[in-house]
Amino acid sequence: MTQPSDTREALFGAPYVGLLPAGPRQAISDVPGVFVGHATLADGPLQTGVTVVCPTPSPSGGGAAASLAASVPDTRWDPFRSKIPAATAVINGFGKSVGLMQIDELGVIEAPVALTNTFSVSHVVLGQLREAISANPEIGRGGPSLNPTVLECNDGYLNDMQALAVTEAHYAQARASAQADFAQGAVGAGRGMSSFGLKGGIGSASRVVETAGATFTVGVLVLSNFGRPSQLTIAGRHVGPVLDERLAQPAQRAAPERGSIIMLVATDAPLDARQLRRVATRTGAGLARTGSVYGHGSGDVALAFTTGYTVPHDAMGRVAPVALVPDPLLDPIFQATADATEQAILHALFAAESVLGRDGHVRRALADVLPDWATL
Repeated sequence: MTQPSDTREALFGAPYVGLLPAGPRQAISDVPGVFVGHATLADGPLQTGVTVVCPTPSPSGGGAAASLAASVPDTRWDPFRSKIPAATAVINGFGKSVGLMQIDELGVIEAPVALTNTFSVSHVVLGQLREAISANPEIGRGGPSLNPTVLECNDGYLNDMQALAVTEAHYAQARASAQADFAQGAVGAGRGMSSFGLKGGIGSASRVVETAGATFTVGVLVLSNFGRPSQLTIAGRHVGPVLDERLAQPAQRAAPERGSIIMLVATDAPLDARQLRRVATRTGAGLARTGSVYGHGSGDVALAFTTGYTVPHDAMGRVAPVALVPDPLLDPIFQATADATEQAILHALFAAESVLGRDGHVRRALADVLPDWATL
């Protein structure tokens, strides 16, 4: 549980959306127990990386002070032994992510959530497997297997995906670097991503809500790689037509939507998997506000989890009940999810720098192309 915040200011020069206050970091790590790490490859035609979101049990007592005090994950936490309740929502299922089916069936995640490019999913899966086996040698040898959780977007416009540059070591690097304060924009898995014909990448945001007699935080992190230039809408202002003219890319105007977005939602509100699926679905509201129409070739996938309680791997017999937020009181959490998703996408765009990638391909930063967006 977290304390109220009066923060109503966005980051990176982006506009603030909605009326709910944000957490102190204006990021997914405002949710107690959530940490983020990156490994970035930025070398000529290699513009890619790995981002790892580590959800750990909310610190005892919760509160904003606890969230700020815990700047790195507790290394004693084993996600395989102490699972995090979770659910997914596939808005448009054009993608190659790993682990979603079992999450939907069992309602938990048992590994950190990793993001990378489409061709690097298998290497990151291997990294997760080796990490889990090291901590739990019985996995796959008499004990149950692990459900890796790796989600992806295609960064092939800027990055040479065929080089298969991401390795298990990059996953380990991102995992080891996880902390509460992390970079946004063209970093980690977001290094080679594109949005609306501009540079996309990693974006994050948070909102604080009061419901069910308590105060909770909702945080979102996106891997933004979607949208055609003409669609872009910033805080309700449709700037897409001007962006389309300034980019002057006729071939792109005629091209179908081929991008994707991964949206991760964290909260410390005690919710079960069914409720978390409802929360994950609300990312679509925030996504649509930025101009997305969930195009045919766009893989739009959301995963929501709570750090409010854990599910023990070795539970035998009855498990102590959890006092969940009643369904009729979920609307503030739904609102926070939609607002934080929209804000996170804007943060990804406003934080990103211009990047030169493979074969001379360039994605320019929004700040370079639309510095006057607010007056258009």
